[in-house]
Amino acid sequence: MQYRTVPKSGDKLSVLGIGAMRLPTQFGRINEKEAISLIRSAIDLGVTYIDTAVPYHAGASEPLVGKALRDGYRERVSIATKLPPWIVFSREDMDTVLAEQLSKLETNIIDYYLLHSLEATSWKKLSDLDVLPFLDEAKQSGKIKYAGFSFHGDIVTFKKIIDAYDWDFCQIQLNILDEQYQAGLEGLRYAASRNIAVFIMEPLRGGMLAKAPNSVQDVYTKLRPTWTPVEWALRYLWNYPEVTLLLSGMTEESQLIENVTIAEKALQNSLSDEEKEMIREVQNIYKKEIKVECTGCGYCMPCPFGVNIQQCFSFYNQKYMYNRSQFFMYLMQLDGMFGPESRAGLCRKCGACVSKCPQQLQIPELLSDVQKEFEGPIKQHFIVPIIKGCYGMYKKLKMK
Repeated sequence: MQYRTVPKSGDKLSVLGIGAMRLPTQFGRINEKEAISLIRSAIDLGVTYIDTAVPYHAGASEPLVGKALRDGYRERVSIATKLPPWIVFSREDMDTVLAEQLSKLETNIIDYYLLHSLEATSWKKLSDLDVLPFLDEAKQSGKIKYAGFSFHGDIVTFKKIIDAYDWDFCQIQLNILDEQYQAGLEGLRYAASRNIAVFIMEPLRGGMLAKAPNSVQDVYTKLRPTWTPVEWALRYLWNYPEVTLLLSGMTEESQLIENVTIAEKALQNSLSDEEKEMIREVQNIYKKEIKVECTGCGYCMPCPFGVNIQQCFSFYNQKYMYNRSQFFMYLMQLDGMFGPESRAGLCRKCGACVSKCPQQLQIPELLSDVQKEFEGPIKQHFIVPIIKGCYGMYKKLKMK
């Protein structure tokens, strides 16, 4: 495992951190046994940083991390969690939330504490509620060690926040496709120029970059036949010396092993000019094929009308990226074949999801596109009932 130094503190952190937003699940809940095993395996392999937050896994992530770090693991890792602006309405609320987090995480200090998912509105709200004095007091009292923020706004707001406080670190979204998005490369360099450590989230765009379309894979294979799309994506980020670490939302042991193996080889400034040019070619291909810039973070959920927003966008993207019909998969998983309906056509355009989306996607409009693709009048009123009827008859015959 490689380690890089946090400029202001001198802390050495593993270049790979665990993102506890996508832990292994079973029946919609965290699979506690597998998740704890995964986290402990990562630490045994040299990972020294784990990131969680209040909303991850519907509130179950922080307590799970606390359990995973028992038996001596807490002393081997730095914990990061976040103050959610949407549940804070007073200065006192900040103290209450922090106290609850310390309890859930079973620790007396949070090493890296972030203001969660800042953009212009949430930054103003927290500023008006005196969040900066709160951070100072939390540091002085020993409840947090270092203060930072995660970001999902525009570059102007990012620079304003960076200049407003003596931050130890910040967390931004960056990957092969997001160089000019939100803080982007400009934000990475701006923060680093002020001696602020930069941690990277969404290195694989919610898994989108983990499997490449044939057109992208062909480009990759020409230059480095043995490198996987994951390796290209992670090496791209670790090539930047301004990147302190990146967070990976691993759900399986095999993903952990792959990421750790890459982390041992991907040095800063190690990509050749030819490799960088190839990445530019890949970026252009992706821009033509991706329909929805969804990372699958789940912040938009649950939908009050039952739409599985992430899955709708996943099927839509897969159809165009991999040139494969996703109609029957969409039908089985979202159109009531194997459970409650959760298709795009259930959207009532209430807009509840829009304000929650870190990517600022116009979700109702995009769901209309998904509906047109998979739920046209002929499909929904003719083909789907026939398939469901045939499937129902098959189940009855099988039961006899």
